Amino acid sequence: MDSQRPLILITNDDGHEAKGFRKLIALMRTLGDVAVISTDSVMSAKSHSCTIFEKLRSRVVKEEAGYVEFRCNGTPVDCVKLAYQKLLPRHPDLVVSGINHGTNAASTVVYSGTIGAVVEACMNGLNAIGFSLNTLDHDADFDHLDQAIVKIAKKVLTEGLPKGVCLNVNFPKRCDKPLKGIQVCRQASCRWVEYFKEQYDENGLYYDLSGELVSDDIVPGTDLYAIEQNYVAVVPTCYDWTARNCLETMKDYELISINE
Repeated sequence: MDSQRPLILITNDDGHEAKGFRKLIALMRTLGDVAVISTDSVMSAKSHSCTIFEKLRSRVVKEEAGYVEFRCNGTPVDCVKLAYQKLLPRHPDLVVSGINHGTNAASTVVYSGTIGAVVEACMNGLNAIGFSLNTLDHDADFDHLDQAIVKIAKKVLTEGLPKGVCLNVNFPKRCDKPLKGIQVCRQASCRWVEYFKEQYDENGLYYDLSGELVSDDIVPGTDLYAIEQNYVAVVPTCYDWTARNCLETMKDYELISINE
């Protein structure tokens, strides 16, 4: 790796052959040296899980000037931990995750392995961005994202991000009109309405989970609204989960006598 060029670490949760992942690799190689570390299998909805009770392994699958690609039997978070602590010659200048097949907007972000990797990087002082496209299509068209992804990545490489902040970037799927632009917005509130379908196999009853995203918070200023209006939604995201608006109103908890 060239010490004069930016070093960009790339991971994802859709597996090493995912079309969005390969697109992100191609784009980042135009900006610097690239180190890729992907999971052996799909790790969607793994959130911030990491490997503790199993043996964690990695291996090089490709290496050439300015590029190295690893595979790992762990989670996206494991990939980031291994990369910056053990596998890379220096800390990366930027960590990017994605491009995820499926939205990570609104409250869905708490489930995301894609964003779990980004938050892990952020917690360790690394600039990090997660990219997701609002479609689950395995053969989705990602070409309309090139310019926005490169511009956002360049800006973070040049200017950095505030301490403790990473970016969750969500794109609308391709339509017959070009993207309108980029909006910095807040995370909308939503929930999954879930359905467990009872199924049977040779081992008996099992449950197949599906569901749909429901929100009454698709209003101007939110990521869901921006995506609906064909904008790129950029949400500054942090790992500090403190409900700061409650700190003062809940001060009376300090008056509860423990010993009575």
